[in-house]
Amino acid sequence: MQAIKKNIERMIEVVPDANYQAVHNFVSESPWEHAPVTGQVARDCERLLGGGPDTSLIIDESGLPKKGKESVGVARQWCGRLGKLDNCQVGVFAALSCGARVSLIDERLYLPEEWTKDKKRCRKVGVPADVRFKTKSELAYDMILAQRAMGTRFAWVGLDGGYGKDTPLLCALDDAPEVFVADVHKDQLIYLANPAPFIPERQGKIGKFPTRLVAKIKGLRVDKWVARQPKTAWQRLTIRDATKGKLQADFLFRRVWIWNKAEAKARCWHLVVRREEGAEETIKYSLSNAPEVITKRRLAFMQGQRFFVERALQDAKSHAGMDHYQIRGWRAWHHHMALVMMAMLFMLETRINNKDRIPLLSCGDIETLLAHFLPRRDVTKAEVLRQMQYRHHQRQASIDSAYSRQRGG
Repeated sequence: MQAIKKNIERMIEVVPDANYQAVHNFVSESPWEHAPVTGQVARDCERLLGGGPDTSLIIDESGLPKKGKESVGVARQWCGRLGKLDNCQVGVFAALSCGARVSLIDERLYLPEEWTKDKKRCRKVGVPADVRFKTKSELAYDMILAQRAMGTRFAWVGLDGGYGKDTPLLCALDDAPEVFVADVHKDQLIYLANPAPFIPERQGKIGKFPTRLVAKIKGLRVDKWVARQPKTAWQRLTIRDATKGKLQADFLFRRVWIWNKAEAKARCWHLVVRREEGAEETIKYSLSNAPEVITKRRLAFMQGQRFFVERALQDAKSHAGMDHYQIRGWRAWHHHMALVMMAMLFMLETRINNKDRIPLLSCGDIETLLAHFLPRRDVTKAEVLRQMQYRHHQRQASIDSAYSRQRGG
């Protein structure tokens, strides 16, 4: 609890009339439920962004580095922020996006199996007894269904490669039915014709009868297919208007078959390949089950919208304190994320309400304005000196305690 204590101490140094115990209890221990709060955030955000043909629900995850082992869900796992495997917590997030407007509306904390198998460890940080292990794809699917059940209106679901590689997830969305645009990795297997899965006949008169489905034709890695395409096959399209002019890229489009080797049939979806040229050439691959008659320009636009969930997570961390926490418990983590989403919703509505007068208003601008105009506690010389003396007192007490432990006192 020492870490959250220091965070809250910094908060009450700024906020007038703030009480340490009250703030600490509100975030970490108070029994208020986070789900109704995030549900209201989703409804309010849907009122601002939902219902249009350009509205999408975008799924992404974020790793939040943690050094200790006591924080809920912390484990050695992939942390995108660090670009490597490291100790971190991972949250799966849903954002509602329409054009360049976006805000986070739902979340799930990923609990690795090493956590869900250790009931004592889970109880210690307040994980509810009915929480079981779910993959990140299962958490994402839960959020998509939950938003539909709430009445959130979106035209398609956007997924990054970590979820696009999960073909059963894409098939489940296809069956729901939900339109999706999912990034996939370069080793994604595609079929240029229907692989027509079948169970082969037994060879000879002895041995077991085959039970596994096989494809009638060979699959091909998507990057190998792209490498075979002539320069003339690429098509230059505008993705969207950006701050430095129109954002353009080169595209390939193809109807391909995808088979997850478990189903008795393959699925015919769109393959969208985008090539961007800059300091280093970047190629992105995506699959979509959008209607066959959809235009190429529309597919290019839909693929490009996933950029905005990255912007939402960046704004949440830079301007709403999403990763500025040091809390350990299940309840505290969800409380914190609910408050972050409330802050993001406030910033979104402020920007929309002022779009005509201040069209370039950003989350960073709003943070700066609030810091300047809201009342502050640390404005008098006496208060600044008092806070410094208190911090020194606390620091000295910590030093004395460490030396005392060394002496065995």
